[in-house]
Amino acid sequence: MNRIKTLFQNKKEDILNIYFTAGHPNLNDTATIIRELAHAGTDLIEVGMPYSDPLADGLTIQQSSSVALKNGMHLDLLFTQLKDARQHTDIPLVLMGYFNQVLQYGPEKFIRQCVDSGVDGLILPDLPLFEYERDFKALFEANDICISFLITPLTEDYRIRKVDELTNGFIYMVSSNATTGGKADADQQQIAYFNRIEKMGLNNPRLIGFGISDHASFSNACQYANGAIIGSAFIRNLEKENDLRMGIHRFVSGIRQEVHQ
Repeated sequence: MNRIKTLFQNKKEDILNIYFTAGHPNLNDTATIIRELAHAGTDLIEVGMPYSDPLADGLTIQQSSSVALKNGMHLDLLFTQLKDARQHTDIPLVLMGYFNQVLQYGPEKFIRQCVDSGVDGLILPDLPLFEYERDFKALFEANDICISFLITPLTEDYRIRKVDELTNGFIYMVSSNATTGGKADADQQQIAYFNRIEKMGLNNPRLIGFGISDHASFSNACQYANGAIIGSAFIRNLEKENDLRMGIHRFVSGIRQEVHQ
């Protein structure tokens, strides 16, 4: 069974998904970061495919993509690095990027590389639901690659139902109408949004992302979903740490603490 599906079958709450950009801060850090995140107690790892025009991402992730591309990161190298990482850990791996990258690479070739390198799922924010269902759903399902779609506070109920129908990984709940890296204090509008989604009784598990940066925001998000996604804060941590291993373990430990106090 797909590792993402197994994770959510076995664990229902406090799921920690950490995002980083492949090839950042250094070109060959990818496998090391995955291995250390797994050892430190992360449940799920989201690996960003560097892209020259990451429209949904805030400044921190945009800059990390720029650095990674300048370092020489490209998809063939990334798949090689992921294959290496998979030799050391069985943690679920999700690739996050943009649909144009998949189209340029070739969808069939891309999915084949995902399978060969141990990737379990994809997040492609600019992939239209109708196009996925019409042209790519069969390809993904035949290769047991999960797809996760995003919803926001402005997403209408009928579209959320369609997202729930087509998603077979987890639903990515964007915490606010902003790019990544923003502040995610739960105001009354956010709480109303979280409660609205809860009352819909969706079939898929949910992770909250955008603005989750520390123990407090992670703990708060976990009250309204199965867990949360941390990206920009982790990338900033990588940039300031001299000892990659110690920095990763310190960061994850700081997020984890005792989630429910």
